[in-house]
Amino acid sequence: MNKIPLVDLKANYLSIKTEIDNAIQEVIDNTAFIMGKYVRQFEENFANFCKAKHCIGCSNGTTAVHLALIASGAKKGDEVITVPNTFIATTECISYVGGKISFVDVEQDTALISIEQLEKSINPKTKAIIVVHLYGQMPDMKQIREIADDNDIFLIEDAAQAHAAEWNGHQPGFYGDIASYSFFPAKNLGCFGDGGAVVTNNDEIAGNLRLLVNHGRSTKYEHLIEGYNYRLDALQASILNAKLPHLKDWTELRRRHASFYNENIAKEIITPTELEGAKHVYYMYEIRSKNRDELMNYLNENGISCGIHYPIPLHLQPAYKNYDFKRTNFPVSEKLAKEILSIPIYPEISEEQKKYIVDKIKQFVYK
Repeated sequence: MNKIPLVDLKANYLSIKTEIDNAIQEVIDNTAFIMGKYVRQFEENFANFCKAKHCIGCSNGTTAVHLALIASGAKKGDEVITVPNTFIATTECISYVGGKISFVDVEQDTALISIEQLEKSINPKTKAIIVVHLYGQMPDMKQIREIADDNDIFLIEDAAQAHAAEWNGHQPGFYGDIASYSFFPAKNLGCFGDGGAVVTNNDEIAGNLRLLVNHGRSTKYEHLIEGYNYRLDALQASILNAKLPHLKDWTELRRRHASFYNENIAKEIITPTELEGAKHVYYMYEIRSKNRDELMNYLNENGISCGIHYPIPLHLQPAYKNYDFKRTNFPVSEKLAKEILSIPIYPEISEEQKKYIVDKIKQFVYK
């Protein structure tokens, strides 16, 4: 068995090579590199896919979260609630707008935000909530929406890992005021560099963000406001356009692979929980073991690449030492960080590869 990568970007490219190559060549032939029709086409197509009124492409997933927080009106001194078991991009953007990071812990079975703790953490300074759809699963967004409405709080969905995910049939952006996406190459819908987008059903938010991503300009040299150079690259938009028609099938393959793992991985290993009402899209397939490090080493030794998403909760990161967060502040996030392990899952993974992975996990458990 050849080495099995955690993510196989080459296999994904080769599966639709002609479509990708033609899309790139068309942009080059037309020398249409900045904004223009390829970006507009992707924005329209992705909005339709998400069943949202508006999609605004931007330069990456981090700028997408930043734009969402600008839309929230968060400013210096405002608190923004989110979780500590996510990538730092989520919280960096709170700092960008001068806000204060307010963490709540997560549920042990899903690693998603604890709605009970969320409700308890809201106070008069709370301006926004960023709900992270970690690993490709949405929590009970209907309940979170009701909490946000009851407290007049802006609701952001960090959907960087949740392309095509659903809660009760609705994708990110339906319950939230805005949803932010990343198209980092390894994502379920990834480009060949950096890319991102926000989706919203709010006309006013969409209009303002279209200005912000492109220097606040209404025409080439007229600027209604100061903005940013947060544009989505046209080459990346064309690649995303070529990939988007395949996302539904790729998602179903991920779910099928996850079902195989659920049914065949040794029972001593904790496998992901899919909530009733959720459609999990398995950006990552996370298993849990108290012997995580030993298991990871064993799998690596047998040619199976693994990852840890994420090994250090954000409240314990040196970058946030000034917040005076303490170890044990968020015990579930800390426990998960010691036990979680990402194993390979992607549309192109073969039956042989999956069986090999399952067999090696069993060999480790029962050795």
